[in-house]
Amino acid sequence: MMKHQVEILCTVSMLLCLNLCAMGFEVFEVSPINNAQQQPDVDNGRVVWAEQVEGDWDVYGVDLLDGSGELINVADFIGSDQIEPRIWYDRVVYQDNTYGDWDVYVSDIANANDPVSYLMTLDERDYLNDQTAPTIHGNTAVWQSYVVVDDGQGDTIEDWGVFAADITEPNAPFVYVVDDYFDNQQAPAVYRSRVLYQDDVNGDWDILSADVWLKDAPQIQEVISDEAGLNQENPAIWGDTVVCQVDVGGGNYDIVSVDISAPDSRVVTAIATGVAVQTNPDISGHLVVWQDDRNGNFDIYGYNLITRQEFQITTDDADQTNPAISGTLIVWEDSRVAPVNIYYTWLDGDVIADCPNQLAGDADGDCRVDLADFVLLAEGWLACGLEPATACGP
Repeated sequence: MMKHQVEILCTVSMLLCLNLCAMGFEVFEVSPINNAQQQPDVDNGRVVWAEQVEGDWDVYGVDLLDGSGELINVADFIGSDQIEPRIWYDRVVYQDNTYGDWDVYVSDIANANDPVSYLMTLDERDYLNDQTAPTIHGNTAVWQSYVVVDDGQGDTIEDWGVFAADITEPNAPFVYVVDDYFDNQQAPAVYRSRVLYQDDVNGDWDILSADVWLKDAPQIQEVISDEAGLNQENPAIWGDTVVCQVDVGGGNYDIVSVDISAPDSRVVTAIATGVAVQTNPDISGHLVVWQDDRNGNFDIYGYNLITRQEFQITTDDADQTNPAISGTLIVWEDSRVAPVNIYYTWLDGDVIADCPNQLAGDADGDCRVDLADFVLLAEGWLACGLEPATACGP
């Protein structure tokens, strides 16, 4: 082989190594510290979580895209807890117990050095009951609220309902009811004007969908028609795709997805099945993540809805739980070092392929033709000059 061919091959091999290293799902701590961290969420490169500081829980964030690593002090009200943060662009919702019960707040972090917080539930009666599990998308914030009403017969009816607010003006939110019809409605999720939640009015947990475009008259439908009485829980939504966990018996949960674009002909797809426990799914675009104990501990797994391929994201022997995903950025709780901290990784390579058929020139199968493909093609071309000819690829 000629000298310049050897030099080119070495250079190409180095580039290939760098590409493969990027596909190895190297994991990192979001904010290494000797404090317990939990309940991460992510959107557009920004990560938020709850952290135990000086005896109570506060909410912090960091922008992984700006490279500074500077903490965003989202909420640290003295003497009270702020937990369960969820983020959409510059807004973070969370629950706070300043007034003795749980209330929902929203913080505007457009100015990361000076976040501004607003109480979402302004009615004095709201201070008497808990509002928990908030989430957000666009200008719609959603949460579950403990409702206590007089039954008209000298007694009360107490259960959980789902409420929402238009927070176009966060200092003057328009709060409305999504569903508080008897029994319990819990674990809300939201995408644009579509609110998902679990409902036990039929004696088991079912996933319902409410279109809240008409705020005074939400249109509610069942997501999965289930006659077997299986519990469907913890919904997440992106576009017209809903994912949730389904109890198939004895606490054995599977992950399924549902296309809700056609209400009369919905397609349910099994994503993760088997004897292991798969729970806490999340979705962004065509990628689904969840926690899975098939290896004797909880690891984070993923699934590509387009290529229909499953892939393992974490492999450490400790537990990795409560994943959240935005684009190709995944965050989770990780117990490999005590106390539990928040870790993250960026997905890369063919696992995130977003086209059903391979493109011409797409040598690595990631549905893109780029420098990484040139590296592989160049290696193949150079190898075809080797002797014997059998050293060449097909």
